Amino acid sequence: MPIADSKPMKTRIALIRGINVGGHNSLPMTELTGILEALGASRVKTYIQSGNVVFQSVDDDPMRFAETLADAIHRRRGFKPWVLVLDAETLVRAIAANPYPEAESDPTSLHLGFLAVRPENADLAKMAVLGKAGERFHLGDGVFYLHTPEGVGRSKLAAGAEKLLGAPMTLRNWKTVRKLEALAGT
Repeated sequence: MPIADSKPMKTRIALIRGINVGGHNSLPMTELTGILEALGASRVKTYIQSGNVVFQSVDDDPMRFAETLADAIHRRRGFKPWVLVLDAETLVRAIAANPYPEAESDPTSLHLGFLAVRPENADLAKMAVLGKAGERFHLGDGVFYLHTPEGVGRSKLAAGAEKLLGAPMTLRNWKTVRKLEALAGT
């Protein structure tokens, strides 16, 4: 018989910035899975080595869980990454609101920047000046959409976006976003 006051499990997505990049901030996915399970998460699934995790949790506060996870990684590995935890519905809304559906055919040219907070003083005019011909961006609800047909690595717009938005964000390409959606079962 189920416990009457037990909370339902919710599907969450953790986006961890800056791990396993260029030999720095090493965090094996098996260890990350163990850390999440120690925090009460279940059905943990990781995608590639760059900090993409889908899991089930009863935690009602994604921001608090993100901080708890960052602290646990710090205690275990000696560095504290920036972590953003989303619910599955937020991911689904971000996908549905994509203003560049024609860019989906080249999934590495389309990026979604998931924002920690709503930017209050974003300098969109300066961002427009930074963009190369063909680059496009759109600031949505909690998401910064970026289309860089020539690649994100050489884009001055991509490099300066977070600072000009004035809000922490982590970018994921369209392929990764859709894989996370599939792992979340939405």
